[in-house]
Amino acid sequence: LSFFVSLFFSQLGGCGILGVGIWLAVTQGNFATLSSSFPSLSAANLLIVTGTFVMIIGFVGCIGAIKENKCLLLSFFIMLLIIFLLELTVVILFFVYTDKIDKYAQRDLKKGLHLYGTDGNIGLTNAWSIIQTDFRCCGVSNYTDWFEVYNTTRVPDSCCLEFSENCGLHSPGTWWKAPCYETVKIWLQENLLAVGIVGLCTAMVQV
Repeated sequence: LSFFVSLFFSQLGGCGILGVGIWLAVTQGNFATLSSSFPSLSAANLLIVTGTFVMIIGFVGCIGAIKENKCLLLSFFIMLLIIFLLELTVVILFFVYTDKIDKYAQRDLKKGLHLYGTDGNIGLTNAWSIIQTDFRCCGVSNYTDWFEVYNTTRVPDSCCLEFSENCGLHSPGTWWKAPCYETVKIWLQENLLAVGIVGLCTAMVQV
């Protein structure tokens, strides 16, 4: 019974994740991809894919538990094992190739800056605005990253210490100096313990 109840809540969780993903996709919410090489790698798409997988796996487990079908239950546990191994592989590769990932990510993010404020890229534009405002940073590695985008000494208004219209045209003394990539990376490292605990709990549930 407890197994079935956990699967039921897993289904509800999957539905919730899928619903949020669809809502973000329809409304073109604030959080979208910052990558120019992987435009489909957006928060909405990730949530939709994750929610769909959780629902499919939960559905297979529920049907298998209700009908006591060994084939479906075996398929359910095999899918969980595959997901667990994929998660483990991603974590290992991330730590092994951290330096290369950093270089590639920064290069790709700088390419993405050129899409800022352009037609059809409202998600990317909003994402950069939110990141720069909330983390009090500007550009990927420096505020001068924006100079190449605008071909002049200018940054988005979200880089300003005190927001006002066209404040990005003022002097560098009125802009945030911290690089967004390092600032966000440090924030993630500081919160790595919490993320690790969540990941460990997820792995334990899957096992």
